[in-house]
Amino acid sequence: EKLAKILFCYDNPPGTEEVSGSQDAIVLIFPGLAKAYYEGEYWPTKIDQVHDELILQFVEKALYLIPLGPRHSGFSVLSDTNITESGAKTLADATENCWDAILDRDINGFGRYFRQAFEAQIAMFPNMMNEAIGKLIHQYEEIALGWKLSGAGGGGYLILVSDAPIENAV
Repeated sequence: EKLAKILFCYDNPPGTEEVSGSQDAIVLIFPGLAKAYYEGEYWPTKIDQVHDELILQFVEKALYLIPLGPRHSGFSVLSDTNITESGAKTLADATENCWDAILDRDINGFGRYFRQAFEAQIAMFPNMMNEAIGKLIHQYEEIALGWKLSGAGGGGYLILVSDAPIENAV
């Protein structure tokens, strides 16, 4: 955890205006699958980990990445936000349900709640979505069970949950 905190601080030096989430450092440093609990701070108060090989294989087989390329200059995910208590609860509930579906190795639930978490995120952070990402999602919505963006939109990957291989995906 100390190494992850160091990486988080390195990524967010003093004076950083748009702080990168601690989940980036956690996922790079912690082995297995990690779930972080936040209580209003940048660093989580608790991190649960899963090392069960069957669960990890389930996740590995279910996720497919479509590269989006780098974030465009001037992109700001934090402008025009609509963060509300009900929106945060919707996201928290979807996230909790997604975690439970993963632990149960329920691919349909994983995809459904993964998508619900994405929808809750873009309701609060509408700049995550743009026309190009919408078109890309449309290409896969008949194949994938769920989708989400890494990198808070504007770059990174479109992450798909699927029970069958997706052509041209990583």
